[in-house]
Amino acid sequence: MKDRDCIEFLQSSLPRLRMRWQGFRKVRGQVCKRIDRRMRELGLENIAAYCSFLENSADEWAVLDSFCRVTISRFYRDREVFRFLEQVVLVKLSGDAIALGDKELRCWSIGCASGEEPYTLAVLWDLGTGRHFPPIKIRILATDADENMIERAREGCYASSSLAGLPLEWTARAFVRRGELYCIKDEERESVSFHMQDIRKAEPEEMFHLILCRNLAFTYFDEELQQEVLVRLRDKLHARGFLVVGSHERLPSDTAGFLPWPGIPGVYRKETSG
Repeated sequence: MKDRDCIEFLQSSLPRLRMRWQGFRKVRGQVCKRIDRRMRELGLENIAAYCSFLENSADEWAVLDSFCRVTISRFYRDREVFRFLEQVVLVKLSGDAIALGDKELRCWSIGCASGEEPYTLAVLWDLGTGRHFPPIKIRILATDADENMIERAREGCYASSSLAGLPLEWTARAFVRRGELYCIKDEERESVSFHMQDIRKAEPEEMFHLILCRNLAFTYFDEELQQEVLVRLRDKLHARGFLVVGSHERLPSDTAGFLPWPGIPGVYRKETSG
């Protein structure tokens, strides 16, 4: 399949999935390869034949939707953001928790892929901020719409390239080597739980102090869906809680009660009345 054919197909098909072409420009290669492989599986000669197949098979839209889940993940991705979480966000949240008599910080990692983001947060807490707040425990819920990704995350074993951004001391203390892979230690797993869930359709019942929704909703979803998701995230955050999106992402024009943190792209705090 030619690149131009795939581009035209995505531009016409993504709106039906409530996604936007702009978010897929740089990563379309991953999606196009999946579609091309699917066409060969179905014995279809070209993208026009696949379009006809889609129009006659409602179930195939769910398959196409799964192809549009872009999985780019590694530990400590956007290190400046994680440093800010360690040095400012988690410190503020811990201080607020102590003032209120709480003993737990609840965090939600959305679109967690194979687990690098939530495990990074767990390691950052255990080997960083958490040492200064011993009364406080952290609990991290990680969700993703892809069952295969969730299973890989639960296994918690990674190639060395995935850990390249982590401080060497953290790698040595938080992982054990098994052959060519590095596996997260049990003590780092304890604070993280994984659940298959699609943020477009559902959210957890509990409330959170910190939500990470990076490089997902505000990159790939259309603006109307972005707004819907943002309101739901707001309603899942405690007062003065933090929302972190991708450093190159921007919230919809109606920020739904979030205030940007000065000087740190992608970090927002829930606005409080009065």
